Amino acid sequence: MKKYFIIRVINILITLFIIATATFFLMKQLPGSPFDEEKLSNLSEEQRMEFYARYGLDKPLSQQYVLYMKNLVQGDLGESFYFKGQDVSTLIKNRIGPSALLGVQAVLLGFTIGIILGIVAAFRHNTMWDFSAMIVAVLGVSIPNFVFAALLQYYVGLKLGILPVAFWESYSSSIMPTIALSLMVIALIARFTRNEMLEVLQQDYMLTAKAKGVPPFKIIYKHAIRNALIPVITILGPIVVSLLTGSLVIENIFGVPGIGSLFVDSIKVNDYTTIMGLTLFYSAFFVLTMLIIDLLYGVIDPRIRISGAKE
Repeated sequence: MKKYFIIRVINILITLFIIATATFFLMKQLPGSPFDEEKLSNLSEEQRMEFYARYGLDKPLSQQYVLYMKNLVQGDLGESFYFKGQDVSTLIKNRIGPSALLGVQAVLLGFTIGIILGIVAAFRHNTMWDFSAMIVAVLGVSIPNFVFAALLQYYVGLKLGILPVAFWESYSSSIMPTIALSLMVIALIARFTRNEMLEVLQQDYMLTAKAKGVPPFKIIYKHAIRNALIPVITILGPIVVSLLTGSLVIENIFGVPGIGSLFVDSIKVNDYTTIMGLTLFYSAFFVLTMLIIDLLYGVIDPRIRISGAKE
């Protein structure tokens, strides 16, 4: 396990290096400038060069890359061009709270409801319960979350006036974005859980447990869920990353000051350092989450841990 962990960490570092390099050079191909060219036109050529020199944009691209990577190794993500005087790491730190809150709530809500729907659908296969659960799953995949968000805003926010339509004022402002984000999670988890549970329930040891008269709840808890959860956790990794790092669309619809909306704003104004910092943050969070999920396999199913130890 120790050797496996070290190899995975090395792979993560190589992956992040490749992502940082590719993002840096691709980002430089974006049209436009991180500065307001209209305002810069009022400056003299000497003043303009001093302005670019302050941010290192007067150097050749290769030197800019070496300087950025050198700072990155030291943990410095640079200073934002658009949000003057603020470090990118500070911006991310200030914006991660709302995104993390929405992501955690959406994952917990979606995972809980999805697991329940999947289990019910599997144990009531080809019945009204099964069909109803799968209808919910199909709708969750088919309806884009921004459409569902708009419907929530109109009916729950405007018509009923139960919850705030937008802006980040109190905890109640997080409820509708959470529901909108959790719809896809519910659909995916329900479908995967149902399929895996149906397969597990057909195994010989499950049929033997039923024949012995083991109560259904005990069958689900002690045997079925553990074996069915491994494929579910595999898809949960990317879902967790996408939700915890902020939904670009949902945050903008509800006016949530998270890192998703920060990413959109930075792309609009070509804020190079912020784009780079957020891209690396997303990437690092993704690969670390996948590593944690791989390690969780051994907790859920000891057979994976034993086979890994033998290797």
